[in-house]
Amino acid sequence: MPGAHSRSAALDRLKHSVGGDVHGSLRRSLTLRDLIVYGLLFIAPMAPVGIYGTLDARSHGVVPLVYVIATVAMSFTAYSYARMVHAVPQAGSVYAYARAGLGDGVGFVAGWMMMLDYLLIPAVAYLFSGIAMEQLVPEVDRWVWTALAVLISTALNLSGVHRAAVVGFAILVLEIAVLLVFVGAAVVVLIQDGAARGWLTPLTGDRDFSMAAVLGAVSVAVLSFLGFDAIANFAEEAMRGRGPGHGGPSLVARALVWCLIAAGALFLVQTYLAALLSEDSSRKLADDPASQGAAFYTAVNASVGEWLEKLIAASKAIGAAFAALAGQAAAGRLLYAMARDGRLPRTLSRVHRGTGVPRRTVLLTAVLTLCAAVWAAQTADGLDRLVSIVDMGALTAFCLLHLSVVGYYGLRRGGTEHSVSVLRDWAVPLVGLGIMIAVIVTANEEAHRVGLTWLVAGLVVAYVLHRKDRLRG
Repeated sequence: MPGAHSRSAALDRLKHSVGGDVHGSLRRSLTLRDLIVYGLLFIAPMAPVGIYGTLDARSHGVVPLVYVIATVAMSFTAYSYARMVHAVPQAGSVYAYARAGLGDGVGFVAGWMMMLDYLLIPAVAYLFSGIAMEQLVPEVDRWVWTALAVLISTALNLSGVHRAAVVGFAILVLEIAVLLVFVGAAVVVLIQDGAARGWLTPLTGDRDFSMAAVLGAVSVAVLSFLGFDAIANFAEEAMRGRGPGHGGPSLVARALVWCLIAAGALFLVQTYLAALLSEDSSRKLADDPASQGAAFYTAVNASVGEWLEKLIAASKAIGAAFAALAGQAAAGRLLYAMARDGRLPRTLSRVHRGTGVPRRTVLLTAVLTLCAAVWAAQTADGLDRLVSIVDMGALTAFCLLHLSVVGYYGLRRGGTEHSVSVLRDWAVPLVGLGIMIAVIVTANEEAHRVGLTWLVAGLVVAYVLHRKDRLRG
């Protein structure tokens, strides 16, 4: 079969490309902790803060339940990543997986779509950091803080992946410490003054319970988890273990699962407490959309005090900058993997011998994200437009990830002999595919237009590359 031959040839080229770059190779220095740190940094431990009000209004007041369901929904994506990282333990994640499971052309499209996500998420994070710092120090314009955040994170990424992970760990500890302060203060207030809503209301709703409303909110909540998948891009930098299941692909797979579980637990706790503290009902938030963005801060300010509100804001400012650090590092690895395979200019496949970092792709990513962030800062609706399109690339790539599992295990390796194989190689990834399609359908029209435009551009580039390869042959 031509398709099977294409997938086999792609896999063979992938195997020969690892470590074969004449300019050096990525360095294995990341531990399980380092990998989890990168994932949680990219996600951000308090990611729900900015969208809490929107979720509360949409779900009829059951944000914690929404995050429980969203965590389960994202577990299908984590499963597919874990399966494919064992088959193709390489930088580039979905790009490499789709090449192995679906062929070169689809692999390129997967990498192309993931670029949209990895280049814009850091831009949004840098801008969030600049906006938050401008609120704390209004004398300095936000673009200055944004540029400073880009310079600091880029310098850390260029210094080496392990060093960046160590600094990231310190920042992550700081973010979790602020979260623990919030949890402690919230518990004290609830003991002293009681809950503004019923204790079970965050799970049952403060108005008529609607499963349709819950699922509509889930489609937004799953976007809070985007970033944990960046862990897969460090597959070639994960330390090898002394026995099977203790290093390399197994380390990455374990990190993916633990990162998702940890994020889900953190999101559940903070949104449950925020719901109990909030004096504004979900109905009130639904009637006043302008108040939704600050709903979490409003609840904290009214129940605990302005000091905690400012502490959380400062934590978000610092955390956003280092979320961009993780995103920038992942984007650099994706571009490096595509350049190494000749899908982007070969000059981008160089790895610095001293640090083991693909410096050119990291610098290119820094320039592109800085331009996007500065543009958004100078445009009235720039932030809204960036946020509306940032997730389309990742969601499309996730769809191709699930199809890669089917292609590699179900079709290429014929995983249909046993019922367990049918479940692992077909049922689970297809359910994950269905969830991602549902999330894409609920996105707004501008996100659809930008995503489709980017996809068409990728298909054109893929066609040109295909014709070029045929002419060479």
